[in-house]
Amino acid sequence: MIILSYDIADNKLRSRFNKYICKFGYRLQYSVYEIENSKHILNNIMIELENTFAKQFTQSDSVMIFNMSETCEIKRFGYAKNDESDIIIV
Repeated sequence: MIILSYDIADNKLRSRFNKYICKFGYRLQYSVYEIENSKHILNNIMIELENTFAKQFTQSDSVMIFNMSETCEIKRFGYAKNDESDIIIV
């Protein structure tokens, strides 16, 4: 399972990102989605984030991807890149 969370200030960009993410999973909370854990899906999301959305992010925008596999890898985009502290998931 992949958990994706975002905080995007611009309404138009947030709406576009929301529509894009809805293709892959379902909403748990307003800006938190559960997505089936697949390398193909994760790669598609990360490529689109890097090539389209991240270029439009401001310092207040962020996306975090929690890969809930054995490695529990976390990917950060936008302002979230600046926060590299450890996260404990219970």
